[in-house]
Amino acid sequence: MAPVRSHHAASYYAATVPEQPPRPSLSGGARADVAIVGAGFTGLNAALTLAEAGRSVVVLEAERVGWGASGRNGGQLHSGQRRDQHYLHDTYGPEMARRLWEMAEEAKSLLHGRAARYGIDMDWMPGLIEAAHKPRFVQEEWDYADFLAREYGYEGIERLESDELAAAIGTDLYHGGVRDPGAGHLHPLKLAQGLARALEKTGGVIHEESPVTRLEDLAGGRVRVVTEGGFVEADTVLLAGNGYLSGLDADSEARVMPISNYILTSEPLDEAAADALIPGREAVSDSRFVVYYWRLTKDRRLLFGGGETYRKGGPRDVAAFVRGHLANVYPELTGLRVSHAWGGTLAVTQTRLPCLRRTRPGVYVAAGFSGHGVAISGFAGHAAALAMLGESERFDVFAKLKTPAFPGGRIFRWPILVLAMSWFALRDRIG
Repeated sequence: MAPVRSHHAASYYAATVPEQPPRPSLSGGARADVAIVGAGFTGLNAALTLAEAGRSVVVLEAERVGWGASGRNGGQLHSGQRRDQHYLHDTYGPEMARRLWEMAEEAKSLLHGRAARYGIDMDWMPGLIEAAHKPRFVQEEWDYADFLAREYGYEGIERLESDELAAAIGTDLYHGGVRDPGAGHLHPLKLAQGLARALEKTGGVIHEESPVTRLEDLAGGRVRVVTEGGFVEADTVLLAGNGYLSGLDADSEARVMPISNYILTSEPLDEAAADALIPGREAVSDSRFVVYYWRLTKDRRLLFGGGETYRKGGPRDVAAFVRGHLANVYPELTGLRVSHAWGGTLAVTQTRLPCLRRTRPGVYVAAGFSGHGVAISGFAGHAAALAMLGESERFDVFAKLKTPAFPGGRIFRWPILVLAMSWFALRDRIG
């Protein structure tokens, strides 16, 4: 058995779930209908769809279930895709834009349906507020809500004037916004661990601490997935590592850029302090390109995410780094006692749309969820699994999305990304 590689990041999420005994790493050879690389939302949902259909499936995870972005993200579930319906309509036409909206709604239903079916307590809380950080964005938010109601029948999004928004989120920094009751927030690691338990009860196998080193094509179209301690031979493979593709598919990796984002949580607030911040207990996300997002957890901690880095190695003091962003929204909270602060890797594409591809016969990739993965990443795994079962329509819609390679190749894409993101961050601060 390979040595234990690491535990979860020292996050609020890891501190508030029961300790899970490690699943054994892969040792020796195994066979399966499908091998899946990555035990996050994408891989676990794909595996569960396959296992429910009676397929044998083995999931290989380099670390622990939910160790990556699936177990340490902001926990916000948004409506729609990462790009809005206007962009999708203009870029891909009305029919595909409508299908992408329908699939995003189906993604929410898949998440909630599986949580209910398998008894997953994920601390779900409904409601998400979008806050406009510039005056000109307010009318755009309101018009977009009207557009969704008129064109897609998605009704119920509530307009918020500046004073109503200030009362809802405890700061007058923003100029107005909307409240979406069909979105909300949850505990992502509880969801990931619940999906893993559901998969194992359905017959799927998970090997943790089993980093995949390479894929080998075999006779008859099968693929051997090789780890440090063994291999799995499978008819079909799904690479579901997102920001951790680790050289397994260079062409997909050129289209998916890992970046790091950071979060802190406070010590629990008393009821009055919590009510002064977010009395309705919604999640909040703002209109910056480098977005700020926050919410109150079930035990009334402020969970705030802000700030990104684009190179390996994050800030030495994550709490101080995020505090600087928190102070932009709530300057009165600069002395807030922090209980946990952590970072994590997500993956973005140039277009901020997911990258789903068949790279060659028998090998699928699903990655690049660009900060919008709580619902969409799991649904992408589900779509890939359905394609393996002969129902490819959903996967084919995703596969039509343009995700070009980042300019500069693997060597120069990093400095180009830093320049681009620095420009967008500057644009956030100016009019």
